[in-house]
Amino acid sequence: MTTKRLKNVFSHLLPAKPSSDTPPKKSVDRTAENALPTFDELPAFKELPGCAWGVWGPDDQLGTVNLLTDKVVQRAAREEILTGKAVSLNWPLNFPEKPMFGRKSPEIKMKLREPYQMRRDDEIHINTQSGTQWDGMRHFGIVEHGVFYNNTSGASLPLGIVPMPDPTDIDPALKNIGIQNWANHGICGRGVLLDLVRHQTNGGASPLPYDPWTTHGITVAELEACAEAQGVVFRRGDILIIRVGFIRKYTTATQEERDALAVRKETFAGIEQSDEMKRFLWNNHFAAIASDQPALERWPTPEGVPHMHQTILGLWGMPIGEFFDLEKLSETCAETGRYTFFFSSWPLNIIGGCASPPNAAAYF
Repeated sequence: MTTKRLKNVFSHLLPAKPSSDTPPKKSVDRTAENALPTFDELPAFKELPGCAWGVWGPDDQLGTVNLLTDKVVQRAAREEILTGKAVSLNWPLNFPEKPMFGRKSPEIKMKLREPYQMRRDDEIHINTQSGTQWDGMRHFGIVEHGVFYNNTSGASLPLGIVPMPDPTDIDPALKNIGIQNWANHGICGRGVLLDLVRHQTNGGASPLPYDPWTTHGITVAELEACAEAQGVVFRRGDILIIRVGFIRKYTTATQEERDALAVRKETFAGIEQSDEMKRFLWNNHFAAIASDQPALERWPTPEGVPHMHQTILGLWGMPIGEFFDLEKLSETCAETGRYTFFFSSWPLNIIGGCASPPNAAAYF
């Protein structure tokens, strides 16, 4: 089904009459099979350029995960899994003990099923975005216009605890653009690490020129310089992973400094909010993007500048990974000299979920 979607990428010229909220039709070159429009060829939605609604059809549920076709996954597995070594990219569910952005602290209760019996259960209560996570399409929409990916009305998405007693009869509104779609497809393919920390510290010989815990914008030029130094050439369907330094600093900070993160105004380094960054991400046709920061993008955004989340999630349907633990991955890439690997991620199968722990690993 994914391949069929990809062969019809220009079905964003929808046959139905567009509403006033639907981006205008725009012709693109169809000469190359499976060609995708460039960022500048995509129509705008309202004041936001680069809207990919309809590129994979009006009822699409996968966004850029459509790029992870069987052939893309097969090639990545064949070329990248050479030794069988695997590296987990998941920070333990326990961390951070005091999350940012006012989210609930993780609660993991270890209990005996019966007194004096050798049977145990765990009860886990978490916010799916308190730690290592994928942001899904329901997480962040087009704020000023009340819609999510593919012009999905925010008012159409249910809230609260919704009973689902019959797995064969679930209201389509409960499933629409939910993270179960990525869970059933998988986010698997070639992963690429841009190790900005190692690159900008000359392998640890010099200080990092920015603080991961303060507002700092990472530019396209910095990402491209890092890729060039690592010998990385991007290809369509890559899963881009950027090591910026949050977890590295967290592990060496005092407990007082860690606790303060949860109560102070959030300021973090991340990718800059710019059309140049949008062109870089879209024109390279990444299937997903992740980092070790609490927010992928520079936080907070400059005054009057839209969040990158609106474009990446709301206009493209591209998974955003945050709080990925990249410390061991950084060591492995440096030891092997390889900054590409097979990436595997199977989010929790939460019907209608807006986010999930990634259950992610890199294979060499």
